[in-house]
Amino acid sequence: MQEILTFIYSKGDPGPAKTIPNWVRIPWLEHHYFKQTLQQTSKPRLFTTHLPQQTLAAALRKSKPKVIYVARNPKDVAVSFYHFHKMANFLPDPGSFDDFLHHFLDGSVHFGSWFQHIKSWLSCQAELGLFCITYEELHQDLKGCVERLSAFLGCPLQPDQIASICQHCSFASMSENTTAHLALIPREIMDPSKGSFMRKGIIGDWKNHFSLRQDTHFNQTYQQEMDHCDLGFTWRGLD
Repeated sequence: MQEILTFIYSKGDPGPAKTIPNWVRIPWLEHHYFKQTLQQTSKPRLFTTHLPQQTLAAALRKSKPKVIYVARNPKDVAVSFYHFHKMANFLPDPGSFDDFLHHFLDGSVHFGSWFQHIKSWLSCQAELGLFCITYEELHQDLKGCVERLSAFLGCPLQPDQIASICQHCSFASMSENTTAHLALIPREIMDPSKGSFMRKGIIGDWKNHFSLRQDTHFNQTYQQEMDHCDLGFTWRGLD
């Protein structure tokens, strides 16, 4: 999403995305450098965050920015987060995947419970005018998603600009862009010898990690946590 928004606002011009690291183009609200970067950024300002709804909702009600919420099948989230932990030296050692999955399901991971995160944000979707989209939608229909996003942002695009965005925001293209895949981050922060930030970029990789027992337990927890919660996303089922 960081890459897509960069290209929408550059009208498909790859210049900014190829020359400016993504954490400078669209800084993380929770990082220590955010204030300094904010002061050096001109409008329109783009920010990224993993913070929970209760941390930001009051400020969002006041400032009324456009907010895009990206969700993903939680099984794939767990797998991706596990591999991210393995290479991120600022996060605790995840241990085995079984150990990590236990922590993921009980919410004792960075930024807390996935279940509470998504339920709390979607509970104020109408109030805050959130644009909700899934990783799966981006993967399956990038062109359609770009068109919807540009309309939401009030940033009209020409067909050739949309084509450029789709070309440069593919997983293959982003994997080759050093400003997008964190290759410029110091090794003491992200250790590339322990994994790859741009790992696979596919849907359903959880099937290559979950045992039958883990899958059953995850499904049971999901049903308990998300019962009566109609997300309306394409991965209502977790198959």
